Amino acid sequence: MIPLLILVAVTVAVTLAARAWSRRQRPAGGPAQAPPESADLAKVAAARLSEDEHRRLYALIAQGQAMAAIKLYYEVSGLGLRASRDAVAALAAHPQPYRAEPAAPSEPEADDETPQRFPYRYRAIASKGDVTREVSSNMLNDEIYGRIRTLAKSGNTEAAATALTKHSDITMKQAREFIALLDD
Repeated sequence: MIPLLILVAVTVAVTLAARAWSRRQRPAGGPAQAPPESADLAKVAAARLSEDEHRRLYALIAQGQAMAAIKLYYEVSGLGLRASRDAVAALAAHPQPYRAEPAAPSEPEADDETPQRFPYRYRAIASKGDVTREVSSNMLNDEIYGRIRTLAKSGNTEAAATALTKHSDITMKQAREFIALLDD
């Protein structure tokens, strides 16, 4: 019972300190540089986190474990304790979605050169009568599968089968069988 009361007291103290900090005005010592806005601080703080760290930090915030959240941010960011406290307070006040670092711009991809791997598995199913075939791959998506179907429907079955083998882990024979079910 006593550890629970201590935890509640610490949580209330951290919450009150975070609120007081966010309402604090600039120091009276003149036109020193103003601290960044809380929303801006939250964006910068979230950018320092990996996807797993972001998930763990927000889980701690949601559970009301402010001290553990500050400790986690302190450990992963390399910032000081006060900066970590401020960052966690900003993240709690202005929740930020996880944003992966933007990929470097690359040249436009030529048709079916090097297949891109997606973070999900795409399932393509074709059937005719009692025969059903399925292709599951993380190198397929709606756009690529649409191009393959267009090739098959236009009569270019070899090109469709070749494209399907490039974007999946099936053999050419299996790709031809799959394409034959699309061709009607």
